[in-house]
Amino acid sequence: MLTLTEEATTAVKTIAAQLPDAAQGGVRIEGAGSPESQFRLSVVDGPEPEDAVVENSGARVFLDADAAQVLDDRVLDAQLDGQGSVQFAVTTQA
Repeated sequence: MLTLTEEATTAVKTIAAQLPDAAQGGVRIEGAGSPESQFRLSVVDGPEPEDAVVENSGARVFLDADAAQVLDDRVLDAQLDGQGSVQFAVTTQA
């Protein structure tokens, strides 16, 4: 299952806190078929019925079926820039 770094956990919680119903919200990742492909991230109020849910210290990430399969053994990381922007990256588990 996808794991989150501490930085990604913080970023997801910060992003989800902007939602009106933050308690159930999170970041949803839609897959593109391979780890090298681009993924679509969106901020949502909750998971779709078929989504896998990854939760870490209150950060919730929802994965569609393609993303769940492709990212099964990966790590989601994040970097924050000085202006509040977030860039997510997917890496392999150590």
